Amino acid sequence: MAKRQKAYFGLNFIVTLILHIFLGWILAPIVRIQREQWLGAILSFFGFFIFFWIDLVTIIMHKDLTVMA
Repeated sequence: MAKRQKAYFGLNFIVTLILHIFLGWILAPIVRIQREQWLGAILSFFGFFIFFWIDLVTIIMHKDLTVMA
């Protein structure tokens, strides 16, 4: 199992939030692939609009991607 890290490559909260707003549609699947969550990566890439909002809420609340990651 992959080592757990904070959302978006261990960066701080503000940088992670900004990256998610502008590049979340591509960075979220990459993070899920690094964590070896293949189904989550595929669903995040193809269902990016739904996962964008879910990931945004989990980043704000938990400072990490927690749904399917």
